[in-house]
Amino acid sequence: MKYLIPAVLLSAAAACNQPQEAAGIPKEDAKTDTVKVLVLSLDSAKKAISLPGELLPYENAQVRSKIQGYVRQLSVDIGSKVNKGQVLALIDAPEINTRVLELNEKVKAAMARYHASKDYFDRIALASKSDGVIAPLELERIKNQMMADSSEYNAAVLAAKSYRQVGNYLAIIAPYNGTITKRNVVVGSFVGNPADKPLFELESNGKLRLQVAVPEVYTNAGLFNNTGELTTRSLPDKKFKAALMRKSGSISSDTRSELWEFEIPNTTGELKAGGYADVKLQFVRSGRSLTAPVSAIVTTQERKFVIKVTGNTVHWVDVRAGFNMGDKQELFGDIKAGDTLVAKASEELKDGTKIITKR
Repeated sequence: MKYLIPAVLLSAAAACNQPQEAAGIPKEDAKTDTVKVLVLSLDSAKKAISLPGELLPYENAQVRSKIQGYVRQLSVDIGSKVNKGQVLALIDAPEINTRVLELNEKVKAAMARYHASKDYFDRIALASKSDGVIAPLELERIKNQMMADSSEYNAAVLAAKSYRQVGNYLAIIAPYNGTITKRNVVVGSFVGNPADKPLFELESNGKLRLQVAVPEVYTNAGLFNNTGELTTRSLPDKKFKAALMRKSGSISSDTRSELWEFEIPNTTGELKAGGYADVKLQFVRSGRSLTAPVSAIVTTQERKFVIKVTGNTVHWVDVRAGFNMGDKQELFGDIKAGDTLVAKASEELKDGTKIITKR
């Protein structure tokens, strides 16, 4: 009996030394984290960016000679303002004039033959009204000869008219109002070879084109007031408005951008074609978009995601980025307004983790 009491005491001591988990009490290090969250909302998505643009003349023509010859006279030089139809230069090509005279003489000869054939046919036709005087076959032959001479005369007239048109090319004419920006010839220069430089380059700069390569992410967004604002290096203190007129409708595989073309009034001539401009564009979405603070978005080499909270359990949800608005980011993905997101997301908060939320 005296050995029984120590055994009972040892059993009681062992029971007191068992881990707390066996008694149903959790460890202190198994606490659930408390995480700050936010509610996803809809907001107006807009983004102002600055892009490089190129100023181009509204019209640009290389003025060439359609015939070979020598420059006899120059009426303009670089910087000259010209009007449509104005003579810019005269070409000397004596063989053209000689050929025109030759064709005119051929017209006269063909006309004389035709008139002789017609007179002869008229006399024979009158005589053939008396029976037995002119054989029917002879009358038909004379008529055919008259018709052949008539066709030859008409062909000669057309040939002469066509070549006189070639003679008009001896005068180089301005195709529209503009400014001569290049002159590549002097008096006496031989012109007319297709491989030669043009005589002049003519630009119409009363209105300019502005071409801007817009990154793909912005190509389906609206442009505020359909206008852009630009500055140039030559006039850094002045701002100009440009109206969007047309889009290429295709994304370039080289630059991943779409070409947009604007038009700018330039009646004062302050802007110079060929220059570069800094163009400020304000993009806007047609409707409201999901936006979240950038701190709620995790970006890794493999993915971009937010951490959505459902029933105190977190889930990683992949998203696509839209406009970056500084402290906020436009988002697209399997999310909607009213969803609860972790406010400061990180990879350390693993998918499926239980949390306690706070706002």
